[in-house]
Amino acid sequence: HKFSPQGVSGVVVISESHLAIHTWPELGYAAVDVFTCGDRVNPWDACQHLVAKLEAAEVDAREVKRGQLKEVTAQKVS
Repeated sequence: HKFSPQGVSGVVVISESHLAIHTWPELGYAAVDVFTCGDRVNPWDACQHLVAKLEAAEVDAREVKRGQLKEVTAQKVS
């Protein structure tokens, strides 16, 4: 969905994964959710691709493993 005058929200859903993005260009901010199941897709590959394409100067990324909610891993992406 495109917002006027700027910004987008979008979702891509595939068999074992989804990606959702919401942007606020006027703030230089984007929020992204990359959800994967199984071990065939590496969510960090998608994260690194988005960082490069959005030319992000700062990234705050976290991995939450479902069923293991006490274990949260933060990773800096560059």
